Amino acid sequence: MVRPHLPLNALRAFEASARHLSFTKAAIELCVTQAAVSHQVKSLETRLNVTLFERLPRGLMLTSEGETLLPALRDAFDRIAGTLERFEGGHYREVLRVGAVGTFAVGWLLPRLRAFHARHPFIDLRLSTNNNRVDIAAEGLDYAIRFGSGAWHGVEAVRLLESPLSALCVPEIATQLSSPADLLKQTLLRSYRADEWSQWFAAAGLEANLPLLRSIVFDSSLAMMEAALQGAGVALAPPLMFSRPLLAETIRQPFEITVTMGSYWLTRLQSRPETPAMSAFRLWLSEVAGASST
Repeated sequence: MVRPHLPLNALRAFEASARHLSFTKAAIELCVTQAAVSHQVKSLETRLNVTLFERLPRGLMLTSEGETLLPALRDAFDRIAGTLERFEGGHYREVLRVGAVGTFAVGWLLPRLRAFHARHPFIDLRLSTNNNRVDIAAEGLDYAIRFGSGAWHGVEAVRLLESPLSALCVPEIATQLSSPADLLKQTLLRSYRADEWSQWFAAAGLEANLPLLRSIVFDSSLAMMEAALQGAGVALAPPLMFSRPLLAETIRQPFEITVTMGSYWLTRLQSRPETPAMSAFRLWLSEVAGASST
């Protein structure tokens, strides 16, 4: 099919005139004469066989046809400008939108992002965090990194790494814990997954009726660990994601006992074709995750 010739100069003249509601101000913006702008708009009206402006003594007023055309033009020009801005030094800067569960983003991904940018300087990564509840399509994400079993409907999932859970607490509380049974006297901090502490106690050879224990429930491991850092109780969290406070000894892991409740996965919609930026991120992430799990 032969595409009709687009009168780009006339469309630009109309868009600027509609924004300013003035041929004179549009002419100043476009660095042409007022007569040239007026002529371009008139030629567009002739081409479309409609009136786009009501010419008033003190300016312009859009007609209903003009109001219909303007949003489409604004969107088109904004998208063209946004695309042109991404060209830099002979390269195209591709945007990559990734959502990640906050624990993984802060505890594992952020310290490694400098290496990704060094390898792929022309990928603009837009990172958002969540508490493991994410809608890839609604949020316009290319990828989502989440924790679980890897079984999500309509989603392709690549396993990144396991991150077993263990008891973590401040040194003052750790000194009170000589055996796992001592935890039964402490306030236990946990996520919304109610069986985590029960599974951990089972791994430790203990039976514990969690509803009878003192506990505080969080929807975010980051908030839970902040509570642990303030001495509010003992958190059940992945040591791998909190290696920095463990190295700084502001948090301690009093027991080596761990329990695995799932893995971190890189997910995307099965209907979403993989772009070059997505492929680069997946390969890099899989490589680094594989190295950190060995």
